[in-house]
Amino acid sequence: MDWAKRVLRRDGVRRFLCWLVSLYIRLVRATGAWTVEGGSIPAALHAARRPFILAFWHGRLLMMPCAWQQQVPIHMLISGHRDGRIIADAVRHFGIDSIAGSTTAGGSAALRGMVRYLKAGECVGITPDGPDGPAMRASPGIVAVARLAGVSIVPLAYATRRRRILGTWDRFHLPLPFSRGAFIWDEPIEVPADLDDAGIERYRAHIEQRLNAITEEADRRVGRERVSPGTHSRQAMRRMQRQNGHG
Repeated sequence: MDWAKRVLRRDGVRRFLCWLVSLYIRLVRATGAWTVEGGSIPAALHAARRPFILAFWHGRLLMMPCAWQQQVPIHMLISGHRDGRIIADAVRHFGIDSIAGSTTAGGSAALRGMVRYLKAGECVGITPDGPDGPAMRASPGIVAVARLAGVSIVPLAYATRRRRILGTWDRFHLPLPFSRGAFIWDEPIEVPADLDDAGIERYRAHIEQRLNAITEEADRRVGRERVSPGTHSRQAMRRMQRQNGHG
């Protein structure tokens, strides 16, 4: 809605909204009964001083700050869209810095920034279906970053029993307070440096399959049905909403 866009352009309003989002994340975490599977995986990589790419779906972004060890530096790739700026400001309350851009459109500067941080020993978080989707469909950009930086990719997913799946392009998982929740870490995916185009596609598909598998398992652990991957991009969803009179 136009009025909402105008309001969110105001820095003070956006900062207040981001503060509220950070409080909501803390509320959901504090009031929930959470389990963590595979937490030893990132702990071992941290102990060995091996940076890695944290991979998770855009729709499962909200609670990711609660899965991260705050004393370990991480830079999260977040788009320049309006909602991306809100997310960037919200996660900053948890000590998470952001890299503006994407692994697709206009992503060369973001790519260089991610590789620079990884080679300096710091971790990077990427949503391989962002910023435009379709939901839960990985782009090859994450493979390129891992290959250039010489680091592994570690998939992560979460789910909560009490939730709302929003009608957004990313099928955003909005967790509700006082819920049962589960984080699941997967084994590192090692990406060879000498991949050809077929190899890049093979690893892209493998990352997508592993992320969807642990996301489905997280949903199952909390007694919820799986969320299917999307078929529409952000732009396609907006066109359909405008045609239906909702945008």
